[in-house]
Amino acid sequence: MSLLEAGSPIRHPDARRPEVMQRRGWWLVAIGFLLPGSAQVLAGNRRLGRFGIAATLVLLALLVLAAILWFGWRGALLTLLGNSIGLLVVEVLLIAYAILWLVLGLDTLRLARLPKVQGKARAAIAVVSVLATVAPAALAGYGASLVDATRGLVGDVFEFAGPPVEPVDGRYTFLLLGGDAGEDRVGMRADSMTVVTVNAETGAATMIGVPRNMRNAPFSEGSPMWGPWPNGFDCTSSDCLLNGTYTYGEAHPELYPDAAANGSSPGIEATRDAVEGVTGLELQFYVLVDMHGFEDLVNALGGLELEVTQRVPIAIEGEPVREWIEPGTHTLDGHDALWYARSRAGTSDYDRMQRQRQVQEAIIRQFTPQTLLTKYTQLAQAGQDMVQSDVPQSMIGSLSELALRTRELPITNLELVPSSGVNTGDPDFEQIHAMVQEALAEADAVVPPTETPAP
Repeated sequence: MSLLEAGSPIRHPDARRPEVMQRRGWWLVAIGFLLPGSAQVLAGNRRLGRFGIAATLVLLALLVLAAILWFGWRGALLTLLGNSIGLLVVEVLLIAYAILWLVLGLDTLRLARLPKVQGKARAAIAVVSVLATVAPAALAGYGASLVDATRGLVGDVFEFAGPPVEPVDGRYTFLLLGGDAGEDRVGMRADSMTVVTVNAETGAATMIGVPRNMRNAPFSEGSPMWGPWPNGFDCTSSDCLLNGTYTYGEAHPELYPDAAANGSSPGIEATRDAVEGVTGLELQFYVLVDMHGFEDLVNALGGLELEVTQRVPIAIEGEPVREWIEPGTHTLDGHDALWYARSRAGTSDYDRMQRQRQVQEAIIRQFTPQTLLTKYTQLAQAGQDMVQSDVPQSMIGSLSELALRTRELPITNLELVPSSGVNTGDPDFEQIHAMVQEALAEADAVVPPTETPAP
């Protein structure tokens, strides 16, 4: 007999007939799962049911809209969601819907009137109903926790609220700084400097490694560093190596009085001016990675798998070596991975630069979807503790879309080291500028996967 017959309607069933109550229970659980709120419309509080159906339809419409934007206008979607306000809205919606799903699911279980169902069907309906209620709500709650972690990461790392910036000569250019603030250091030095410049149309990227020990970094007449150093950052001590510009800027904050208001610091700005002089490129943004916080990131990843080709000492220059990172394939924890990247005892800065590139590539390789899903909260917390930047939140969406294109293309690398013909002790900056332009031209010649080369 059909549940919809006059003698056994869903709202007013004949409770004396166990087979009817059993079919009715399964029916309510099924429709309540497929369209939350429909069980209430048919057998319970119609107002609650209509609200549940409306909320579900709104959520589905938002998901469809997000899918359409992802495939048709991805930058707009990432801009909407890639900021603290947009992420907060998503988090609130997920939490609210998780609560609504729980309320509707538990009410559906009540409406099933299980005491009137006989035999094993009673337990089966109860188990399926609980799973259909708890699992989606838990999934929405987990999604809300990931969004909350992302919101914390965005708010802490991208604090600057400035307007979007246009590319310069068709490129967005970033200065990546590795700040070494270990326990053996006084203050922080910018010990690792890499320029990343990305074609704003194709996403083709060039990475330029700039040695920390380069001398005579020039400054343009418009730079605050021009006044004290009109002939370049040149003196007889190690204080005038390129990474010494960070220390000098921090010691003379009056040179950059607006740095903090612009999401930067005097040391970062002095380093930015110096690296601009070295490469001949305008550096629009910086990203500073605190190498001490780098340990937490590696530990959150579960270690870093590296192929070590030669013994690397875990020691400071001039001190006896008591521990080594031996050759072979290793999964290094945060402590050892940091020393592998920063150690220069018994080796050169150029060897260290090579190891740092290896570490960067290993981190990118291990940021798999599985790792992000299982360890995202820990990774986001580590990111909050180790990264700062002056990239405005308003550009997170457009730059994220550009990064997706960059991942599809090979990266052009240029190291400004002696093996490339650069004399770091007495650099020829015209030569370096020419090398940089040649590397950019090489990157621009890379054809995106969706295009075919011209005949």
